[in-house]
Amino acid sequence: MSMLTPPGMGGQYRITGDKYPRMRPPRRRARLVAAVVASVCALGLIGWGTLQLIDVFTGGGKKASAAGAKTDCRPKAATATTAAQAKALPKPGQITVNVYNATARTGLAKDTADELKKRGFKIGAVGNAGKPYDKNVPGTGILLGPTAARNTSLPVLATELADAEHRTDAGRKGADLDLILGDGFKGLAKPADAQRALTALTAPQSTESSKKNC
Repeated sequence: MSMLTPPGMGGQYRITGDKYPRMRPPRRRARLVAAVVASVCALGLIGWGTLQLIDVFTGGGKKASAAGAKTDCRPKAATATTAAQAKALPKPGQITVNVYNATARTGLAKDTADELKKRGFKIGAVGNAGKPYDKNVPGTGILLGPTAARNTSLPVLATELADAEHRTDAGRKGADLDLILGDGFKGLAKPADAQRALTALTAPQSTESSKKNC
């Protein structure tokens, strides 16, 4: 029996050798690792919850919805509106034009009326301009019509004389237009130029408000 074996103890409790057994404190590494992992998870949850609260109070969801709403940039309503306006413009054959000469040149009103007739317009009265226009129109000419013609027949007739002044008279009756030729008149627009202007006028155009930043 070894000197290290207490009296009365033997068998499986017998201690052999001449050294005391080393007594180590219990290891706590596993507990420490578990505590660190739990702390990290708790901090992550707190951070995620903070971000969610920030999104709620700053309207993050609204920004996402607005961004999604910008994906469809097709100007359906604007195109339909401009197309309807283009179709509302009368054709030259639906417009009656009175041609008056406010200059000292003889036969100017008749020659111009004949040319307009060739281009499809209906011709009404032809003659000298009355007061206050006679010898008092220094420019190319004046296009005069009722208020309702401002965006319909007046622009169509203006394709034949681009530099003419446009005027409307609220008290004017009927749909006829007056073309009053001034001292600066040198002739109607070339047929090709007038046709291009008419085509551009009647073609549907997309407005600036229909152009989205897609």
